[in-house]
Amino acid sequence: MRRNKAVILLAPILAIVMLAGCSGSGEKGNKGGSGTETEVRELVYATAKDINDMNPHLYPGSMPAQGILYESLVENTPEGIKPLLAESWEISEDGKTYTFHLRKDVKFHDGEPFNAEAVKQNIDAVQRNAGKHAWIKLSTQLEEVSVMDEFTVKLTLSETYYPTLLELSMTRPYVFISPKDFRDGETKDGVTAYHGTGPYILEKHVTEQYATFAANEEYWGGAPSVKKLTAKVLPAGETTLLALQKREVNLVFTDDRGTDSIDVDAMQRLADTGDYRIVRSEPMNTKMIVANSSQAASPVSEKVVREAIWQSIDRETISRTIFGGTETPAETLFSPNVNYADVGLQKREYNPEAAAMLLEEAGWTNADGAEIRSKDGRQLTMKLYYDVNSSSQKTQAELLQSETLKIGIKLELVGEESSAIANRRATGDYDLLFNQTWGLAYDPQSTITAFASDNAYLHTTSGLPQAKELYAKIEDVMISTDEETRKGLYKDILTIVHEEAVFIPLTNGSVTIVAPSDLVGISFKQTQFELPFERMSFE
Repeated sequence: MRRNKAVILLAPILAIVMLAGCSGSGEKGNKGGSGTETEVRELVYATAKDINDMNPHLYPGSMPAQGILYESLVENTPEGIKPLLAESWEISEDGKTYTFHLRKDVKFHDGEPFNAEAVKQNIDAVQRNAGKHAWIKLSTQLEEVSVMDEFTVKLTLSETYYPTLLELSMTRPYVFISPKDFRDGETKDGVTAYHGTGPYILEKHVTEQYATFAANEEYWGGAPSVKKLTAKVLPAGETTLLALQKREVNLVFTDDRGTDSIDVDAMQRLADTGDYRIVRSEPMNTKMIVANSSQAASPVSEKVVREAIWQSIDRETISRTIFGGTETPAETLFSPNVNYADVGLQKREYNPEAAAMLLEEAGWTNADGAEIRSKDGRQLTMKLYYDVNSSSQKTQAELLQSETLKIGIKLELVGEESSAIANRRATGDYDLLFNQTWGLAYDPQSTITAFASDNAYLHTTSGLPQAKELYAKIEDVMISTDEETRKGLYKDILTIVHEEAVFIPLTNGSVTIVAPSDLVGISFKQTQFELPFERMSFE
């Protein structure tokens, strides 16, 4: 099944826009034989971080960039799972065997054929590094990949696992890179190049400066209309705004950490000029504060402290003043429109007085009139980590710091790169940090599976008194074949983490794009991590 494309006939490209100057509106080409002049258009988007290592079987790389290079067997859409590199598939009655029939007209960017053997080599390479992928449950269930014929491949699982197709559709790791790019037959120790099957080809990468992508003219779904993409590394905020105003870049969007390059006011000022327009997706995720229940030396290990922080946050003010109403207040880890998430959890209202009372009753007092509460000789002080490239996270952190101080909690704010924060989350070296759920296409199963993953939220949940029960229920829900049983297990899981207040919700977020007013075909995928650039074109 071919991806939908905006069909635009472009004039022949007579000149290529060089990156120097990064002109977002294009450069004039040389005159052709007819004496006419042609304008080459490219999209130059700002990104606060480098695209990094684009090996799709590891995790440092930019997900929006990986999404245009690599593809999966199936695609997650609003209508459900649809064919992508696999034209069709069958699932055995016991749910343990998936047989995929592959497209026959696909090649990797280096010309190598995409076939069942390439699928097996890629998935086997992922599985030989399965410990790295423990957050994705399929990695623990997949027993064997078998080549049935040139374009038929069979996946055998150890037990029934209902999210199999969903996890195969993710941006990584079950996507495909040319086997010629493997290093000594593996991908876990790096690859030699980045040749996928997707609509764009990585052309050039200058670390911490820019990366350019050329349209894949041999793409099985039809060559993209926008012939060149450039990802330009710029600090978020005023620098990116100035670059947009100068047309050094011409597109920004919410990145794969949920961070916008410019704030809501700046977006609106650009839109008011008529040169840009703002396009927003439906709500896709929940922005939250993650609390480390396993940090025994920190006050955050106490449930009452986490509850007090929860009740001291004015989500309505965050929604209205920081996001201009573009993100809605979130009361639970998942919004009710997420599958299995509408389970009637008790709402915790914004109530600083009640929060202060909780702390007082738990022995956290303002001894001798001190501004910061203390108990047993230690102060009620914690560190809150935020993405240094996110102006909205910094503003929220400052608001939280101010509000919690009113009830006697001191939050020390620490801004770091998103990669450093992800490392803290994995190692448990934090009290509180900003994060977000995986998003509509992946939830609840992906975020919930991550509760027990040492690469994700294990430290968040492992200090809970019900941790063993929680992990057992997570195991059970992923292999359940009965819908009612599955609903009951999800309700139990969500109730435990809600009552323990380890995931403190802030707002429900969307993907926002600020684009040239003449860019058409702008749409969204069923994920917050990718944009379908191949569907876009200039009028």
